[in-house]
Amino acid sequence: MPELSDGDEDDEDDVDKEQWMEEESQPVSCLFCDKVLGSVPAILQHCTSDHEVSLVSIIRKHGEYTLMPPTLTAKTHPTLILFSYLPFLDLDDYGYIKMINFIRSTKCSPSCLMGLPDGPLPWESEDFLRPALQDDPLLQADPEELCGSEEPGSSGGSSSRTHDALLRRTQAAEEGLARSLEDVHKLKLLVQGLFLDAETSKSGELGAVAKLREDEDEAYFSSYGHYSIHEEMLKDKVRTESYRDFMYRNAEVFRDKVVLDVGCGTGILSMFAARSGAKKVIAVDQSEIIYQAMDIVRSNNLEDKITLIKGRIEDIKLPVEKVDIIISEWMGYFLLYESMLDSVLYARDLYLADGGSVYPDLCNISLVAVGDIQKHQDRIAFWDDVYGFNMACMKKAVVHDAVAEVVNADTLISEPTVIQTIDCNTVCLSELEFTTDFCLKILNTADCTAIVGYFDIFFDKGCSNKVMFSTGPQATKTHWRQTVFLLEKPLFVQAGDELQGKIVVRKNKKDPRSLFVTLGLPDRKQTYSLQ
Repeated sequence: MPELSDGDEDDEDDVDKEQWMEEESQPVSCLFCDKVLGSVPAILQHCTSDHEVSLVSIIRKHGEYTLMPPTLTAKTHPTLILFSYLPFLDLDDYGYIKMINFIRSTKCSPSCLMGLPDGPLPWESEDFLRPALQDDPLLQADPEELCGSEEPGSSGGSSSRTHDALLRRTQAAEEGLARSLEDVHKLKLLVQGLFLDAETSKSGELGAVAKLREDEDEAYFSSYGHYSIHEEMLKDKVRTESYRDFMYRNAEVFRDKVVLDVGCGTGILSMFAARSGAKKVIAVDQSEIIYQAMDIVRSNNLEDKITLIKGRIEDIKLPVEKVDIIISEWMGYFLLYESMLDSVLYARDLYLADGGSVYPDLCNISLVAVGDIQKHQDRIAFWDDVYGFNMACMKKAVVHDAVAEVVNADTLISEPTVIQTIDCNTVCLSELEFTTDFCLKILNTADCTAIVGYFDIFFDKGCSNKVMFSTGPQATKTHWRQTVFLLEKPLFVQAGDELQGKIVVRKNKKDPRSLFVTLGLPDRKQTYSLQ
C-alpha cells in the first residue's frame, strides 16, 4: 500500500483559509465616516491611516475596564451572565461589543475616543449590548485576536492565528451546545433572585401594572377579547352563581347605589347589580369584548342604568366623582396571577366613597401537601427516555413552572393551612407581595411530591346573606383549578409530622402580571414562575 502523504492536510488548511477569507470578505462600515470596505482588517487599517485611531491600541489601553471591569459582578450586571452563556462570547467580547456599539450609536469622534481617561468608561451601560448596526462584522471580530495580532496592515502569522481561532470557536460552540439548557436555567434562577431581592412597591405609589404603557399591556387585554375565555368563565357555575347569589340575596346593599364594575367583560356582573336595584352601574374594560357587552346590555334593556367605557381604569376618567360599590372578578391562578387586583385597588383609592365597599371583600390563599408519585413520574421521569432519547436536562426547566390543574382529593396528605388573608377594602399594594412561614400537619405517611395552592372568596361586609366559594381540591371544580408547585425530588413525610416551610410571593418586575413563588422546605428551596 502506498504511504499516506500530508497533501490532504495541506488541502484542508487551504479550504479552512478560503472559508475564513470568504467570512472576512464582507462589507464593513467605518466607525467614523461613510466609507465601506471589504473586511475588518481593511477597516482597522482605514481607521488608523485616515482617522488616526487604532482600535487595537484603545482595547489595550482600556483593557482593564473594557474587558473585565473589577467591579463587574453577576448581581450588578445580570446581562453579563447571559452573554457568558452564549457559545461565541466571553468576558472580553462583552466589553468590546459595548465599545463598538457605543461608537456607532453616539457618533463618537476619533479625538473624543482617543482622549478618554483611564477608569470607568462611557460604554459601561447595558444599553450598548444592543447592536447599533444590524449584522455588524466588527461585532463578530475576536478582541483577543485583535489584541494578540500585529498592527493592521501586517500579515505575519495571520493564517495560523485564524486557523487556531476557528478551532477554538468550534470547540467553544460544542461545549456551549452541551451546557446551554443548564446555563439558561441558572440564568433564570439568577434573574428571579434579583427580582425577589428588589424593593417592593410602597403604599401610596402607583403599582407596576398602572405604570405599564398601553402597548406593553396589549397582549393581556387581547387575550380577553375573544368570546371563548368569557364562555369558560360564565359556564363556571361556582364563580358566576356566587356573584349572582351575593347580589340577588343582598339587594339592600345595592339599592339606589352607584356601582363600578372593573374589568366587566360581557357585563354579567353589571347586569346582576342593575337587577339588584343599583341606581347606576359604570362598567369598564379595555378588551374588545366590551363592544359585545354594549350589545348585550341593549338587548336586555339595561342601557338606561349601565354605562360602558372602553379603557383601562388607570387611564380613563369616570363620569362620576365617587361610587358606593366596586365589584370585580379579578382573581387569577393562585389568586394574585394577572395582578388585576392592582387595578381594583387603584379604583378603590381614587373613586370609592367613604363607607363604600369592594366586593368580594375577603380572600384567603391556602397551601396543602400532595403525594402523587404517578403524576410526579409522568412529569419528571418522562424526560429520561423520550422515544429512546435522553432528555433529562429538561427536568430543570419543567419543575420550575407552576401548573394549574385539578388535583385529585385522594392524593392530599396534609391539612390545609392559610398563608395569607386579604381584605380588599384595606389592603395596600405592597402587601400583595409577601413572605410568610407555614406549617402543614401531615395526615398520611407518604412521599410529598408537590405543594398545592388555592384560594377562597368571601362576600361578607354588610351582607345579611353571606356568600363564599372555594377553589380548593376538595370543593367543586372551578376554571381556576389549583396551582401545583411540583417538588424536584419527593420528600418523605410521616403521619403526625409538621412540615415547616416558608413561601415568598413576588411580582415579576419585568412582567408584573406574572408571579415568582419561592418555596423553602427542609433541605431545599425552589422558585416557580406563573406566567
